[in-house]
Amino acid sequence: MVDWITADGLTDYDAAVAFMEARVAAIHAGTADEAVWLVEHPPLYTAGTSARDGDLLDARFPVHVAGRGGQYTYHGPGQRIVYVMLDLNRRGRDVRAFVARLEAWIIAVLAEFGVTGVIREGRVGVWVPRPDKAPLPDGSIRDDKIAAIGVKLRRWVSFHGIAVNVEPDLSHYNGIVPCGISGHGITSLVDLGLPVGMADLDVALRRQFDATFG
Repeated sequence: MVDWITADGLTDYDAAVAFMEARVAAIHAGTADEAVWLVEHPPLYTAGTSARDGDLLDARFPVHVAGRGGQYTYHGPGQRIVYVMLDLNRRGRDVRAFVARLEAWIIAVLAEFGVTGVIREGRVGVWVPRPDKAPLPDGSIRDDKIAAIGVKLRRWVSFHGIAVNVEPDLSHYNGIVPCGISGHGITSLVDLGLPVGMADLDVALRRQFDATFG
């Protein structure tokens, strides 16, 4: 059983981490089911375990040190945070395979809305090719990131997870070098011209989770 929990309003980041810590411990102890928790946060930046000081350009919002993998990222209203608390003791103790399944999950979700999501070597997360934009200096197609992924494992139970851009204020990303990657941009479903709401995304997340993870 996987519990699906949707938080109302904006969830405090520290409270979210405390909730995940407790749930992960309970999952490992066998006293709680796995969970997928859907939240939105107020505007904030998080620094993953690989964050570089120089990538924080303007600390216009609170900065939280996160135990997840990755570098700096932004969370805020209009972005669906998908916290995945899954037991890899039962699903396979393979971190790379787990991250690949998370990426495949989001790519399948985006496909429901006619968006082609891709993964790129050396760049974690899900990207959207933008041939409509000016190419990079080397002539290659520019990609825009639409979903960030950063997870942590404790005793092979996962937490943290995925951030999918539905309709956040994309200017808020200007305070950081997102995930330490320059040259590419950030997009969202609404930025791509799609009238998708949070509830629409949530339905697709649930449907494609079952198809991806069983």
